[in-house]
Amino acid sequence: MKLRVMMSILAASALHAQGPADPVFAEWQDRVEPSIGEALDYLARVQREDGSFPDSYGDSTGIPALAGMAFLSMGHLPTGGRYAGPLNRCTDFVLGNQREDGLLVKGKGGNGPMYAHNIATLFLSEVSGMVDPERQERIRRALPQALALILRAQRVEKNERDQGGWRYDPGSRDSDTSCSGWALMALRSAKLNGAAVPDDAIANALAYLERHQHEEFGCFGYTNNTDHAKSLTGMGLLCFELCGKHGSEESARAADYVMKTFRELPGGQFETYGIYYNAQAMFQVGGRYWSEFAPWMYETYMPQQREDGSWPSKTAGSVYGTSMMVLAFSVPWRQLPIYQRDETVGEE
Repeated sequence: MKLRVMMSILAASALHAQGPADPVFAEWQDRVEPSIGEALDYLARVQREDGSFPDSYGDSTGIPALAGMAFLSMGHLPTGGRYAGPLNRCTDFVLGNQREDGLLVKGKGGNGPMYAHNIATLFLSEVSGMVDPERQERIRRALPQALALILRAQRVEKNERDQGGWRYDPGSRDSDTSCSGWALMALRSAKLNGAAVPDDAIANALAYLERHQHEEFGCFGYTNNTDHAKSLTGMGLLCFELCGKHGSEESARAADYVMKTFRELPGGQFETYGIYYNAQAMFQVGGRYWSEFAPWMYETYMPQQREDGSWPSKTAGSVYGTSMMVLAFSVPWRQLPIYQRDETVGEE
């Protein structure tokens, strides 16, 4: 854990000294960085004292977790600096709402408790090793329980098509790709951080996603292989890229589908979600994919930022929209361990 703290401090220092090492992004950095700063100021300003937020689902564990990852995505640390207070409040809120069975949730948890739980687990794994000793001890106790619940939920008996995935509740006997994407990211993050996550849990989740990729079009659907494909294909692609399928034919087909459809996201119901995952996925794939997507994203969404620093979201309010947009915009800074990219990507 001490090594991870040192790496985080060095990364944060490099961020301010050199900026993102991404030639595609070079012409945008001077405009994007202040935009992200205004967004983080908004999140810090509207956060409640207990770590929750106003707006839709702000008192579930998922929204503070997303806001916490937004702060981390720019190299800010919970041990000092401008956003240490907000970051620690996010952490405390998530830790303070764990049930005896390991579930990290308050209230209904937005679109079912597993959504909030998966995002909150991902956040705890990402911030682990960066906090003070007292909070680190609390994470050490809480995170294994949270991961164990994800693994138990995956093992619930389901039909062949849904096996390996996750749904709204820990005992759900069906699955959807959106909830499953968050769960898989939480497991991968924890495994990278040294947790004892079984290899077959990752493999079974990938197999579930493979069954939901359209063989011809390359897209991913929500419960089949076509519904909400424009917003979900980036999710499937990112999972493939981060979990051993980088450069595969399946990833290439998904990336091509995203390239054909990403301009159709604005105005859609799950626009913000789609932009977040497309940004992460296109950066992973690199090359012409990121080179074309990134300028379009910044040109399209920077003018939509409100005067208070926020971005709206049709599905879950401005705190969610702002957190997700920061996570999309900040991809080139490569601060969150979960989204580290292989540096050979994009050189061809």
